[in-house]
Amino acid sequence: MSKNNNKTLSWDAFQSLGNPNNPELEIVKEDEPDKMDYNHLMDVRIWLDKKNRKGKKATLIKGLELNDDALSSLCKELKSKCGVGGAAKDGEIIIQGDNRKKVMEILIEKGYTKSKLAGG
Repeated sequence: MSKNNNKTLSWDAFQSLGNPNNPELEIVKEDEPDKMDYNHLMDVRIWLDKKNRKGKKATLIKGLELNDDALSSLCKELKSKCGVGGAAKDGEIIIQGDNRKKVMEILIEKGYTKSKLAGG
């Protein structure tokens, strides 16, 4: 003989299962203002610098209004894609060598649409 395992649910447990024909709508939270992406609004300038570097060239990226963590992660990505060294200091990114065009392409790809070459 087989056992009859009829399990009964309480009313609260039954209601918690929901109606499969009418699922509840998911609540979509809007992005918080501090987490929104404002990259397209930043006026980013890309400079070529040779001063105080013993004649060696460096690409300077100015106008990035990012916190230190975001600035260092962007610097790390730029360094790896350009295959050179660099640093993030005082709200600027310094990339070794003349990599202005490559840096500008990468920044535009990341959403910094107002990126422009500056200087001589």
